[in-house]
Amino acid sequence: MWWKHPYFKYITGFILLLIAIFFMNLLHIFDPIKIIIGTLFYPILIAGFLYYLLKPFVKWLRKFKFMPEELAILTVFGVIAGAIYVASFFLAEKINTQVSDLTNKLPEKLKKMTKEAENTIEQNDMGMLSVETLRQKAGSYFSELAQGFGENITQIVSTVTGATTVIVIVPFVLFYFLKDDHRFVPFMMNFIPKKHVDEGKQVLRNIDEKLSAYIFGQITVALVDAALMYIAYLIIGIDYALILAIFVAVTSVVPFFGPIIGIIPALVISLTQDPAMALYVLIALVIVQQLEGNLVAPLVLGNRLNIHPLTIILLLIVAAALYGFIGMLIAIPLYAVLKVTIINLYSFYKLRH
Repeated sequence: MWWKHPYFKYITGFILLLIAIFFMNLLHIFDPIKIIIGTLFYPILIAGFLYYLLKPFVKWLRKFKFMPEELAILTVFGVIAGAIYVASFFLAEKINTQVSDLTNKLPEKLKKMTKEAENTIEQNDMGMLSVETLRQKAGSYFSELAQGFGENITQIVSTVTGATTVIVIVPFVLFYFLKDDHRFVPFMMNFIPKKHVDEGKQVLRNIDEKLSAYIFGQITVALVDAALMYIAYLIIGIDYALILAIFVAVTSVVPFFGPIIGIIPALVISLTQDPAMALYVLIALVIVQQLEGNLVAPLVLGNRLNIHPLTIILLLIVAAALYGFIGMLIAIPLYAVLKVTIINLYSFYKLRH
């Protein structure tokens, strides 16, 4: 009979498991687990990204016989701290000046631009739009925004505190990631039957190579994008070029959409200077993306991920809808891990059968 088929048993068991999870969630049984995962997620995520960036340098230092593992890691940490100090020494004053100028002058420029837009509407709307209505709606919106800010001030303070905690914890997590990474594979092999140990090691090795290639390559591409956009901003003469370039560096870690998101502040600022400058910003983006797509990305990334561009775009859209910028950040490497795991396991299955 059909209900005795193994697939029916598996589907029934799966449905019962989902029902059990649903009711356990209603009873808040998973709340402690959610808190633990939420607390550890960001430190582990940031430390994981930094691990793949710093691992090649630690391995290079380990080649020197007089350099023990702990000293190699601390040396890399010291070099990074020194680089940050030097950068802050030369750039801190410029960044502070631009941030202060941006904070003080941009609202006034936006207000002036809004007033000019109102005058344009009054002269050309022919009664179809009411400036007073637009002003009332804008006032209502900003009033609600201010009220929401006041109501969520506790959450904002909590977020800032959490970010500070993450910054403090990450170096310690990263240190042990770099120090004890050789223990990870033997630990994972404890959960795999002995006859599949070789296959398990191969899967983990492939995953490590894919993640290392993607993270190191994407960070490199993001820094190159930021440097090229900074040069472009200086050429077109836009204000706050350094801050805008730093913003591009942060967002360009996300492929495809990151550079587009990164120029949004530049477009806003360019409109306050000269509307024609917004066109120059877009032209600069196109040129930089052409240089990146034809020169930088093939050299740094190559085809090591082997993911179709359409797949990447769809993954980023879904990840953004689910988890925002963080979702977009981890969607591609997570997909690469799953893809490598499934392909390897299927290959091993075919070899054994």
